[in-house]
Parts: sequence; C-alpha cells; structure tokens
Amino acid sequence: MFDPPPAPGGRGGSQHIPRPAKARMGGPAPWAGLPEHRRRPRLEQVLEAVVATRPRLLPSPATVPPGSAPSGVLVLLYEHEGEPWVVLTRRAWHLRHPAGEVSFPGGRREPGDADLWATALREAAEETGLGPGTVGHVGQLDRFVTVGSRSLVCPFVATVEGRPDLVPDPAEVDQVLHVPLSELTDPESWREEVWSLDAAFGGERTMTFFELHGDTVWGATAAVLRRLLSITVMGATAG
Repeated sequence: MFDPPPAPGGRGGSQHIPRPAKARMGGPAPWAGLPEHRRRPRLEQVLEAVVATRPRLLPSPATVPPGSAPSGVLVLLYEHEGEPWVVLTRRAWHLRHPAGEVSFPGGRREPGDADLWATALREAAEETGLGPGTVGHVGQLDRFVTVGSRSLVCPFVATVEGRPDLVPDPAEVDQVLHVPLSELTDPESWREEVWSLDAAFGGERTMTFFELHGDTVWGATAAVLRRLLSITVMGATAG
C-alpha cells in the first residue's frame, strides 16, 4: 500500500482520500522551476489566460457515461491585498458523499437551469449566498470526468468586485474558504501522485493535491486549479 510522506509545515487536512493500492509519487509542479514573481500572477494575468485558452474535454468523450448528469461549478476569483484569491467550499461533514471535501461552489444541472452557467450560479447562491448579479463571466476551463462518480464537470471562471461576504448553507457547506493563488503555487502545497485505476475509470491517472493549512484539495477541484495556474504562468500548452 502506497503511503505518501506527510505534507511539510503542518499542511493538509482530514479529508478522506480513496487512494488505490497501486499508487506512486508523481512529479513536481509545472511551475516548480519558476522564480517567485512568476508564481505570483496578477488577477489580470489570470483572466487574460482564461480568455485566451480553449477548453478541452478530459480524459476523452468516450469516458463520459451515457445519461450522466453534468455539473457546473464556479471558479470565483477576486482581488484582495493586491493579489488574486479563489473561493472554495468545504462540504458539510454530515454528508455521506463527499463529506468534508474541498470543492468549488456548484452542482448538478436541474431541469429549470437554462445552461450549466446558470447551474453554477444557482448552486453558488444556494451554498454560499452569492448574489448572481454581482458575478462577471470570464470563460470556461477544461471539462473533467470525475474519478468516483464519473460525472462531467464544467468549470466556469468568474470574478466579483472585492472579497465577497459569503455565508455557508450548513445543510451543504461546512465553511467557505478564501485562498490566495500564491498559496496554491507555494512549493510546499504541491503533491502529485499517479494512480492505477480500473480501465472503466480511465486506467492510469495523474492526481493533483494541494496541501493547504487545514485542508487537502484533490480530485477534480485540484485538477481545475492546476489547469488554471498552469495556463496563467506557463501558457495554454501547459498541463
């Protein structure tokens, strides 16, 4: 059984990681060799990178199960203290799945939603009290098929003016997290693993982890953050 080394500096959380028996350590962050100023982009740089990058479907259309309900999630960015921050949520611990996991505001599309952007806005309003009228649409990142539920997730990047005053719905959200992008690009927060999965789940897959102070971000959420940071500091061809 693969047992990764503990995160440095007391980082990491109590999130349950369903790590398979066949797993191994991966490589460094795509931005690991960059100087610190390159790893601390301005909000304008992030937004320009999103607009300039065409979203992909990963791993491939063939991995999306027939009849799977798609989800829309909101990658909400804002500027605070001179740097870009992102809004995440820690799911309520009493939920059967995904208890305590860190994710973006969002959820599955409902019949009344005009599209997945409307889904993301509705879910964010329900989970955090975010006013849809305060949000500006920027663009879309790569769509992902999740490992566990194999559902299609469509991340929409949006902005809001200043740090939003958000109140979590205790039925769904334990806490709203405000995370500076500079914490995500800190070398101490990064961990990559390679998981060997059944063919039905895509075979071997690279998994990204961000070890924050008190939480571990992994899965589709970490993959979306990795892509956002990569295209910002490395360009559209980055992984």
